Amino acid sequence: MIKYQEIAKDLRKKIQTGIYKSGAQLALEREMCEHYGVSRITIKKAVDELVKEGLVVKRRGDGTFVKGLAHEDVCEISMADHFSGFSKSFAGHDVTTEIVRFDIIHPESETASKLCIATDDFVYDIVRLRRLDGRPVVVEYTQMPIELIPGIKRDILAHSIYQYIEQHLHFRIQSAHRLIRALLPTGQEEELLDIEHGSLPILEVEQIAFLDDGRAFAYSRIHHRGDEQAFRVISIR
Repeated sequence: MIKYQEIAKDLRKKIQTGIYKSGAQLALEREMCEHYGVSRITIKKAVDELVKEGLVVKRRGDGTFVKGLAHEDVCEISMADHFSGFSKSFAGHDVTTEIVRFDIIHPESETASKLCIATDDFVYDIVRLRRLDGRPVVVEYTQMPIELIPGIKRDILAHSIYQYIEQHLHFRIQSAHRLIRALLPTGQEEELLDIEHGSLPILEVEQIAFLDDGRAFAYSRIHHRGDEQAFRVISIR
């Protein structure tokens, strides 16, 4: 990770955990230079990252301040911009996983195109039901190239795939491209998510996840109960 990204990550964590509260001023630039042992340019780049994310605002002549956001807003913004997987996003809650399907198949042409692989390559075909504090909230459909992400087994699927990728394969997960839409659940999804027939839509997050070298490593369609998830967007001009 580049130095300014490490500093931005540390400042972001301090905002999330309340060390820097809503409306608080960040340490002065020269103080951060001394604390992190870096140049003013590096500190400026780190702070600019938080400005882009909508977490802080610069006031000319006064300094940099945490925006007036509720704690849950800070967490939602951070989760939107720095995805880390379901398990880590809801750390502190009881997260459980049921493996609905785990196969190895050839991808359809649309999926192969999104993952930049051929249709005669092999992918993991994974369907998981995620529960949060005992409530079924998400059905995840994921396909991943076996050649790029080897060694996936059922015991890994029961926990965090992202943790396996980063800690065991030593890859760095960088970004995700997402499309969000409302859909009606299938009959199976109504059963899995405990939805009464016709009573509730689902929110689909269609996602392509990338490593830091630009390779797509996962194509997912993540179906959330419509009453359990909201997505917040912060626009910066």
